[in-house]
Amino acid sequence: MSAQTSRGRLVLILVIILAIVLAGWGIFQRNMHYDNLARETTENAIPQVQVITAQPGPDHLNLDLPANISAWYLAPIYAQVSGYVKMWYKDIGAHVKTGDVLAEIETPGLDAQYAAAKANLDVAVARYKLAQITSKRWKALEGTQAVSQQEVDVQAANAEAEKAQVEAARHEMERYQALEGFKKIVAPFDGVVTARMADVGDYVNAGRGDVGARGNATELFSVADIHAMRIFVSVPQDYAYIISPALTATLSVPQFPGRTFKARYVATAAAFNPNTRTVNTELMVDNPLGELWPDSFATAHFEAPGDANILILPQGALIFRAEGMQVAVVDPTDHVHLVPIKVGTVLGTTVQVLSGINRSDRIINNPSAGLLDGDKVRIVPGTRGYNMPSTPPKKPATQSQNDDVRAMPEDNRPSAEAGGRE
Repeated sequence: MSAQTSRGRLVLILVIILAIVLAGWGIFQRNMHYDNLARETTENAIPQVQVITAQPGPDHLNLDLPANISAWYLAPIYAQVSGYVKMWYKDIGAHVKTGDVLAEIETPGLDAQYAAAKANLDVAVARYKLAQITSKRWKALEGTQAVSQQEVDVQAANAEAEKAQVEAARHEMERYQALEGFKKIVAPFDGVVTARMADVGDYVNAGRGDVGARGNATELFSVADIHAMRIFVSVPQDYAYIISPALTATLSVPQFPGRTFKARYVATAAAFNPNTRTVNTELMVDNPLGELWPDSFATAHFEAPGDANILILPQGALIFRAEGMQVAVVDPTDHVHLVPIKVGTVLGTTVQVLSGINRSDRIINNPSAGLLDGDKVRIVPGTRGYNMPSTPPKKPATQSQNDDVRAMPEDNRPSAEAGGRE
């Protein structure tokens, strides 16, 4: 009985000891988990940031701007006389010379007025001749008792009046004669017919063009001189400094992929558009083959001088707040300092920084809105394809060659002797 009691007491003691050990182990694990949780909470409370450094600016800037191509001269041609289109002789796309007849207008009313003007001139000339004869006869009787001096003067004045009537009738006749010349629509300069709005039988109104069914007036023809083309580009105010007589540009158009055309400076408006803050700049490009057409779209590529001494940053690193433009700089103790900067020209996704930072400063990329001056941060590596190269750097040529050699079958590998001979 005593042996069993001793054995039971021993078992009880072992059970108690095991329970104490398990309880102690549990308390130890719980404390360890608590410490880990506290440490992770403390670490997670520190914001993680990615830092970059400012880069030197480019030696030259590439600037691509939309451009509009216009003809060197473009003339819409309207009728100067009213009538019906008798015939047209040049269609769209026709190359014309100065004075080539484009169309003829039939004007019976104008023809009648011209004939009447010539008849009125003949009448005025006849009356002037009669007045001259009468004046001479009365002049011959001057100083006699047959006529008075007043009658002599009246006949002389009447002759002068008839002379003036002749001049008026002649000018009227010449006016209709000039209008008769407008019955033929001619090309004002060498060029290409880009539009023909007239057809045989159409009624045209003097000074207005073809009158449609709804009374709308349009030009009869449009002629464009395309030996050279005018290029109009709206240059942003930030890049206005590149505009000078030495300015050149390279044009590309959608219809000729892979080809470029050289353009040179002609003029600038020397004033900015208040709505777009751009200045209209005119270039020209030679077009001897007529490949460029008026009113087409192009892209003008400019190369402007840059300054490598001016640092650049991505726009995502800038902070826009009430204090002005700032960047978040991380000091050696991993604390943040908001530094005011002065920005220059916007270069697409990057911007020039004129003052406020150094080349060696660690700048937070895409800082959060809640970041404050003096906050402690934890720096983490950059993201591939975002603020670091998306592909690993290429291996050196010697390493690549060694890898290629190791990848060859042993029978195909060059021997040491062969390598020595080479």
